[in-house]
Parts: sequence; structure tokens; C-alpha cells
Amino acid sequence: MELLFLGTGAGVPGKRRNVTSIALKMLNERGAVWLIDCGEATQHQILHTSLKPRRIEKIFITHLHGDHLFGLPGLLGSRSFQGGTEPLTVYGPSGIRAFIETALLVSNTHLQYPLLIEEIQEGPVFEDSHMLVTAEKLDHGIDSYGYRFAEKEKPGELLVEKLREEGIPPGPVYKKIKEGQTVTLPDGRVIDPAPYTSGPQPGKIITVLGDTRQCESAVRLARNANVLVHEATFDAKSEKMARDYFHSTTKQAAETAERAGAKKLCLTHISSRYTKEEEQQLVKEAAERFPSVVIAHDFLEVAID
Repeated sequence: MELLFLGTGAGVPGKRRNVTSIALKMLNERGAVWLIDCGEATQHQILHTSLKPRRIEKIFITHLHGDHLFGLPGLLGSRSFQGGTEPLTVYGPSGIRAFIETALLVSNTHLQYPLLIEEIQEGPVFEDSHMLVTAEKLDHGIDSYGYRFAEKEKPGELLVEKLREEGIPPGPVYKKIKEGQTVTLPDGRVIDPAPYTSGPQPGKIITVLGDTRQCESAVRLARNANVLVHEATFDAKSEKMARDYFHSTTKQAAETAERAGAKKLCLTHISSRYTKEEEQQLVKEAAERFPSVVIAHDFLEVAID
């Protein structure tokens, strides 16, 4: 499981940073990619990566500002033109359905795959046997959501050497034991699976916040997250400007990560006012409060440890 940053700028595209989009790659876990936000030219950014649009299974839109949304109609159309036939679901605030349906209608774009559109509320927005995705509103002037992607607890590892030592031969029985089933061997032995598996492994947690001021819902969403992706549009000394524009500073992002007990902080949504050299100061400001921090750049890939 990895996060791939496709766009890390704020407001408008810059020479070094495109506007917001992040890919959550779960190719080993479910053979799929989920996108969080889809700013203008996201599909162009994808061309510089190994991602395949047909692998995109879900798209989660945090809010309806253009720098998080305007790339969506083009990507939906291209996915169809490039042979995508698997269903795709788009989640987002109220209004996302009208935006997508209007864009596809007036451009006469016909999709060759089922498109589902879910207008979300706070709380669980998706759940299956592998993942639980929850959303809460942030503080951004318009409805802006953060998403918590929580992988469910995974079965423990099979203790293969112990099985072999006790004369239990490999085969389908190993799979049943790993799945927690009691099995009866041909020689009559009844095998309780518990001694032959390690304890359950906790799932990973990734929190991606939309644009926001500091708020309690951001802390709740990021509680014990392996990775927190938090906007840091402004530097620490621009706190008033950040509040006026419903955004956060580097220091505020770090404070949220610390309060939430997150393990790693990724700063993104960086204003184009900051040069490449000045961006190192942004990292230093956050690191004074939360040492495990990186500043995202386009095409940065972060493994979820």
C-alpha cells in the first residue's frame, strides 16, 4: 500500500506543482487504485506514472473547489476511451452529482462502464471486508471533508515451521488453518488453528484531509494514523492569512498530527508563493513540533509502513 502524490500545489497549477490529487495504491491488497481529489490535469500527471486509469476503482472528492475537482470529467472520459469497463464510484459532497452529470451531458461524453455517484454525509461512506472509509466535515467555508481509510485487522501469519515440525504436511489444510478453521487430518488428529498462527495484525490507517483550518474533526480522523496528509498552504508566521482564507499553516498541521498521535505527517497543498529553497523552511517549522514530517512534491511516493 502506497500513496502517490500526483499534485501538491494550492489554488492554481504552478511550474513545479500541479493542483491536488493523490493516488492510494492498493495493487497487492485489492488490485486497485483509489484517487483522493482530481484537480485539473490529473490525467496528464498520471501519464508520467505507471498508473492505469482502468485500475482506478474509486475517487473521493474532498470538496468542490476547482483545484480539487476540475480534472474529473476528463479523467472519467479518458478511462472509458482507454478501454476501462469495470465500475467506478465517485464520492463527494452534495453537488458532485450535478457537476459530473452536467459535464458529461454537455460534452456528449458516453462512458462504457457503470459510473456510480455517492453524495456523502459524515460517517462511514464505504465498507467491505478489507477497508472502512469514514468522512467528517472540516472547516473551510464550503463543505470540505477529510477521509480516514482504515484497513481492517488482518489474520496472523501461518507458522509453517511449527506445522512441519509436528508432521502436518503442506496442502489445502494450511489455508484452512490460516483462515482459523479447525481441521481433521487423515490420521484422525484434530488441529486447533490458534497455536499455528501469530496474533492478528492491525490494519493500516491513512488520513487525507481536504482544505481546512485547524479543527477537532481533523484530529479525530487522524487518530493513530500511519500517515496523515495535511494541507500546509501557509508558513507558520502567516497564521492570520491562513485563518482568513480557511487554510492551515505548517505549524498547525504539525500540531494536529501530534494531538492525533499520527506516525507520519505529509505536508501538501503548498502555495506557489514559496520557492524550492523556502520550502525547506516549511519542513523545519513543522518538524519543531512533529519530527516525522515530509513535504510532498509531485510524484512523491510514500509507503504505508
